[in-house]
Amino acid sequence: SSMGSISQREQAEIEAANKSGSTPVVFIHGLWVLASSWDNWVEFFKEAGYAPLTPDWPDDPETVEQARADPEAFAGQKLGQVADHTTEVIAALEKKPVVVGHSTGGLLAEMLAGRGLSGVTVAIDPGVFRGVLPLPFSTLKVLAPILRNPLTRGRAITLSFDQFRYGWTNAIESDDEAKRLYEEFHVAAPGIGLWQMANANLNPWTEAKADTKNPDRGPLLIIEGEKDHTVPWAIANAAYKRQKRNPGVTEIKQIPNRGHSLTIDSGWREVAQTALDFVKRFA
Repeated sequence: SSMGSISQREQAEIEAANKSGSTPVVFIHGLWVLASSWDNWVEFFKEAGYAPLTPDWPDDPETVEQARADPEAFAGQKLGQVADHTTEVIAALEKKPVVVGHSTGGLLAEMLAGRGLSGVTVAIDPGVFRGVLPLPFSTLKVLAPILRNPLTRGRAITLSFDQFRYGWTNAIESDDEAKRLYEEFHVAAPGIGLWQMANANLNPWTEAKADTKNPDRGPLLIIEGEKDHTVPWAIANAAYKRQKRNPGVTEIKQIPNRGHSLTIDSGWREVAQTALDFVKRFA
């Protein structure tokens, strides 16, 4: 892909990071949210002395409002394209960055680490890559309505509030908080991205694969919300078991009583602090 795919906003973040001399931190969002879902983390890491960047996925609308108005904008986004675009952003940085990702963004962070592009990596409730076999019941409950219909591969998928309540905010007691998160953050997602993860073990050419053996992978922390229905402990732990064979430091940490919304809900700071504590040991 050409340099033209870096937006003005991304270019400004790259220039600010390079000028600052600080270690850059690249935050990668997952399905069903936008880059702005990292806004609290951006401030938090900036205060800690890092230079944050929040690249988009190619074709991401700029705001939640625009995304709601044109959900089909998301329809074609594939993991390989997102990984390539994020690689382009990283290539423009003068220092090797820290990479932090949530959900599918966590999978992308592990993919980029496997390419030797990350100094330190934090994968939060990360999506499934080839070799990670368990697809627990709660994950299937989240995915089944989507995967049941082959036409969803080419479509953008929006979760109903009930689906979001089960898949993202099941650990949050307050319906008001769950509704606020749905209204503030939830956007459509590419069906193809879900199919790529769901079929990671069936398709030998899958883009959902991470090179866990690369000695340049660097330190990796997997953070997992104990009550996550979308990416339950079984998935995160299976990823950890594959990753821990790497010579780099590999750790996994479970955050009690938290679901898939752990990076955006009112308890985000505990998760950000857990990530920061790990990052500070190495960068």
